[in-house]
Amino acid sequence: MKFDQILDRIELLHTSDSSITDLRRACIDHDVNSVFRLLEKLSGSQIVSALKHVWNSDNFNSDCLSRGQIKSKMWLVDQLKSLDVDLGTVFMCGGWYATLAVMLFENNIKLDKIRSFDIDESCWSIAELFNKPWVMKDWQFKACTQNIHDINYESHTYSVTRSDGSVCELTDTPNTIINTSTEHIENFNVWYDKIPSDKLLVLQNNNWQQGNGHINCVDSIEQFGDITPMNTVLFAGSLALEKYTRFMRIGYK
Repeated sequence: MKFDQILDRIELLHTSDSSITDLRRACIDHDVNSVFRLLEKLSGSQIVSALKHVWNSDNFNSDCLSRGQIKSKMWLVDQLKSLDVDLGTVFMCGGWYATLAVMLFENNIKLDKIRSFDIDESCWSIAELFNKPWVMKDWQFKACTQNIHDINYESHTYSVTRSDGSVCELTDTPNTIINTSTEHIENFNVWYDKIPSDKLLVLQNNNWQQGNGHINCVDSIEQFGDITPMNTVLFAGSLALEKYTRFMRIGYK
């Protein structure tokens, strides 16, 4: 965003004096707190307040907020809005920090609850911080450290951590399975075969072969269709981004 565009947006804010002060501090003094205050006013998103707590953490990978990541997820949200489907209970596989969950909640996508699974043990606590309002809302969101190959997609029992640090078991049956990082999945066909035929799938992949851990890339939406056969396809398309093209398929297996 250009500097004059930022100023134009700040003029629309009723707190213009404080916003211009924060802008000055951010640009001249490199004041990180001022940057976050500006972002909170401009975005209105829960994720900005959560970022303040993890931004300098060694465990946090800021690539989750890259232009490609955000555009890809907003594309997904926009398509779900157009389809107007009820996701029910969502299993988010390879959920990372669950920034997508924040977008789904804040855009009022129809769903009951989201469960995010990632093999990286550093992800679950950040994912729950990003989604804190929905964790607090009777665990509408919870995250778990688990290999997605070990999930039972019929009915799954898994462990989560309470706010006091104790561990308890939950059991959920997913209606929708979302995986926006299928390019990372080893033995993809084995994972895909575990999913029952009645589940709604929201899947993304890309053609960036050089990406770290990208072991299952596809070169076209047709190739992506070959490895993700569905009985009913609701959407299939491509999104050209700066470094790669993102492919997405939504439908019932």
